[in-house]
Amino acid sequence: MTKLTLSRGLNEGLRKTLENDPKVLIMGEDVGKLGGGLPRHRRPAEGLRRGPGDRHPAGRIRHRRHRDRPGLRGYRPVCEIQFDGFVFPAVDQIVSQLAKMRYRSLGKVSLPVVIRIPCGGGIGAVEHHSESPEVLFAHTAGLRVVACSDAADAFTMIQQSVDSDDPVIFFEPKRRYWDKAEVDTAAGVAGALPFDRARVVLEGTDATLLCYGPLVRTGLEAAAAARQDGRSVEVVDLRSLSPLDMDTITASVRKTGRCVVAHEAPVFAGLGAEIVARVTERCFYHLEAPVLRVGGFATPYPPSRLEEHYLPDLDRIMDAVDRTFGY
Repeated sequence: MTKLTLSRGLNEGLRKTLENDPKVLIMGEDVGKLGGGLPRHRRPAEGLRRGPGDRHPAGRIRHRRHRDRPGLRGYRPVCEIQFDGFVFPAVDQIVSQLAKMRYRSLGKVSLPVVIRIPCGGGIGAVEHHSESPEVLFAHTAGLRVVACSDAADAFTMIQQSVDSDDPVIFFEPKRRYWDKAEVDTAAGVAGALPFDRARVVLEGTDATLLCYGPLVRTGLEAAAAARQDGRSVEVVDLRSLSPLDMDTITASVRKTGRCVVAHEAPVFAGLGAEIVARVTERCFYHLEAPVLRVGGFATPYPPSRLEEHYLPDLDRIMDAVDRTFGY
């Protein structure tokens, strides 16, 4: 076991894919020696993508330049969107072409493409650098949408995503790039949880907190605070946003009887709304209180000086947990 930052876990996962499969390509803007899109003073010390670029032939690290349909030519491209807000000009190609090709070809053509999107706020960035667009892609049939939350999951999930024959939208919580966790780099993906499964990060008995990406750590902090009040909160990292692992979610809510869903994206029409509807349908007779949501506000992402008031924090999650005990 090695203690790695989340960014380093991603790097090591990418190294594995490049070493194991000559058809894997890394593509995107500033993915070579520059080390990724984050400003230099905010970039993780290891440098995103710098490792694979140093170790492997330059022809497999594609910086900016156009390459014609590598996914259709038998390659497994890993494409990086520099920042979350930059993905919107590419939404048409992703949802109209990438997501539809297998269906359009009656299963004869698959596109094993991974699109990496650093997501969320918390880094003091300017406009268009702190978005949470996951619901746009989760709504689109034909795409798998996943979100890692720590180094161990980053290491295994990026490899599993590259191995998938379906196109995968891979969300990385940029404000957690520097968080460290134990990673078994020698084991690879052997024995790892499938990347379309949710994970119970912390077991509890009184309430379930469903979260993903950057809010998993915040959820664990909320559970620790709730413990001081004598309440046991179970924290579930969704990991897969489409498809949702409803079996794990249902089992947890039926056990605890209370549920809070938290994400950085705005609450209105966010992924939490779909989860609330499904939990209510499946767990109606087990619920002790309405399922509550915590998220961003229905406004454009604010300037960096105000983002701490916009992002869901421990207090807002704890307030929702407390309210579930008021019924």
